[in-house]
Amino acid sequence: MNRSRFAGRNQNAVSFRVTERRLGPISNTIVLIVLACLLGLLYLTQVTKTNAYGYQINSLQQQANTLQQQHSDLEVASARLQSMSRTQASTVAKNMVAVSPNATVQQ
Repeated sequence: MNRSRFAGRNQNAVSFRVTERRLGPISNTIVLIVLACLLGLLYLTQVTKTNAYGYQINSLQQQANTLQQQHSDLEVASARLQSMSRTQASTVAKNMVAVSPNATVQQ
């Protein structure tokens, strides 16, 4: 069989060759650097969100502590005011007699 450069009858004039395309070492390095940058950006985004939530939590905890202190102060004031009215309304206080000084001290 004689093979020639020219296509004969019922033969394709174009031959297809399968070629694999590969990335070179420089392209691989660039792709890895871009992926590392994307991962770093994702990490920084998550850390920033966490810090923002941390500031909100800290602010809310300070507010809760302030409100707890105010609540304690109000409980003390309420107990003080209630004790005065209870003491004045008690039977022991009603049975007491006011005493006025009847003599003066001389030197």
